Amino acid sequence: MTCNRSASRSARRGGLLAFASLAFLMLALSPPMPGKAEGPPGPKEKSAPQKERQPEKWQRLFDGRSLGKWKVIDEFDYSRHGKVDVRDGRIVLEAGRPATGIKWTGPFPKIDYEVTFEAMRVEGDDFFSAVTFPVGDAALTLVVGGWGGETVGLSMIDGEMAAENETCLYREFDQKRWYRLRLRVAKPRIEAWIDKDQVVDLATEGRKLSVSWEMEPPLPFGIATWRTTGAVRDVRVRPIESASERR
Repeated sequence: MTCNRSASRSARRGGLLAFASLAFLMLALSPPMPGKAEGPPGPKEKSAPQKERQPEKWQRLFDGRSLGKWKVIDEFDYSRHGKVDVRDGRIVLEAGRPATGIKWTGPFPKIDYEVTFEAMRVEGDDFFSAVTFPVGDAALTLVVGGWGGETVGLSMIDGEMAAENETCLYREFDQKRWYRLRLRVAKPRIEAWIDKDQVVDLATEGRKLSVSWEMEPPLPFGIATWRTTGAVRDVRVRPIESASERR
């Protein structure tokens, strides 16, 4: 019994020594606990905030009181134009025989811009707004309500009029109702809206863009009617971000 009790005591003593050695070894190999940093931490470096490009402001081309830099066209098909004057904050273009039109004589962008205005057919059954506009060194006309009063499209694409090319669509227009027109002209494509409806989305690469001879007098930017009395108001333009700036 004594011999067995002594052996058990020795075993326990040996076990304790082994446990102490193992604990010491584990403590020595354990990574140090993080301590308090010496001295105050330096200021965190902040990345410079990227400046977002703000939309360009709209430039008004009509003040609602006078024609200003708008010129009444009086040549070729416009030689027998109707009366053009400012009434109640709008430019009224009375029906011509066959055309009545105005052209902007101030500075106007050639590419990467948006133009918007409101147009109304007062009387008649043909286009009450044909807006001719530059596309770089070329030009186009957005016809609204032509060819019997319902045709919308761009003239001319690859030599074809609005009623003949892929931009043609048909839409009814009410008399004496204002319609908001918006035109976006960029190098890769041309887009147009009537109110909230997109009516044109044309990629221009490889396409021949031009205007018919009837729409040459309003160049570079003008608005015309055809045997129809129309009115326009709130004409504005602004530059937009170019394709190269977006990359």
